[in-house]
Amino acid sequence: MADEDDYLRTIVYGESAISYIKRNTLPAYPRSYELWYTYSAGYNHGLNRAINELLKENGRVTSEQMQSIYGKFLSPNRLGDQLDEVGQKVASEVEDLIDTLKLSADATSDYGATLEQANEKLKNVKDPSKLQTVLAHMVKSTHAAVAANRALETQLLDSKRQIETLQTSLEAIRYESLTDELTTLSNRKHFDNTLERAVTHAKDTKSSFALLLTDIDHFKKFNDTYGHQTGDQVLRLVALSVKQNVKGQDTACRYGGEEFAIILPHSSLKEATEVAERIRKAVMSKELVKRSTGENLGRITISIGVSTFHQNDTQETIVQRADEALYAAKRDGRNMVKTERDLEASSSTRHGAA
Repeated sequence: MADEDDYLRTIVYGESAISYIKRNTLPAYPRSYELWYTYSAGYNHGLNRAINELLKENGRVTSEQMQSIYGKFLSPNRLGDQLDEVGQKVASEVEDLIDTLKLSADATSDYGATLEQANEKLKNVKDPSKLQTVLAHMVKSTHAAVAANRALETQLLDSKRQIETLQTSLEAIRYESLTDELTTLSNRKHFDNTLERAVTHAKDTKSSFALLLTDIDHFKKFNDTYGHQTGDQVLRLVALSVKQNVKGQDTACRYGGEEFAIILPHSSLKEATEVAERIRKAVMSKELVKRSTGENLGRITISIGVSTFHQNDTQETIVQRADEALYAAKRDGRNMVKTERDLEASSSTRHGAA
């Protein structure tokens, strides 16, 4: 069932991607297919927005524009390039700061030498006019040292601001690398990393955690009937319902196109099922209104599968049980929560009937 649904969904995205390539008379390179497949699936909100703007302005996307969009939103090197750019700026800022500190150290050393010389001269000065000359030289040197310190202070403050700005840029890059832009939930990469740590921790501490996999019912119908913008609105609505029903230690992610995953540390199957039910009811309680027309599109529903970690589990096996429970929920009518225990009961019933 899961493979069949995935086949049907991905074939639709693939056929849509080919139609966009033909419509825009673009070379059918692999990256062209990747870009239009991603556009059709609605995975990357920034990419979709950029393409929609071009289509609105020009009615089509040129090969050059497609390459630019690919580089900005899909290129595997884009985050690395951003990190390199920030790294170069940090290195340049640190180099400038070191040069300034060296100049300040030289100025301080010169000022110290001037004071030493003045001290020696003062020991032997008897003539008031000569004394005045020495003191005037000391005052001049002191003013120069004060000016150098002020310049250093200004440079340090400027460097502090620059480094804080670069730090913000690094945080933004890190956030982008771990966050789904459309829903602002964590992305698949963050989910995979978090699940790996959760499995390791659970094995080491002989503890457990729970996993929820969520799929929006009839999502393809919303996309086909009302368009990607309404589909995006549906995804945001579900993401909001998820956010409102998880805690700080939980990890909520956009797992795939219309699928979400939630990792619940130190949660039993019963506790996780209660969370899943709250999310399901929260989604169902919201009415969807098409923003462009104000048309009431009714309510949407979700199906959820729940599994918990067993000591012989791997990342793949705990996801597999949650996925099987999810598809059991969809098979049995949708808009419901099914758990790994339901799978065991279903298996026992089949064996008993046999």
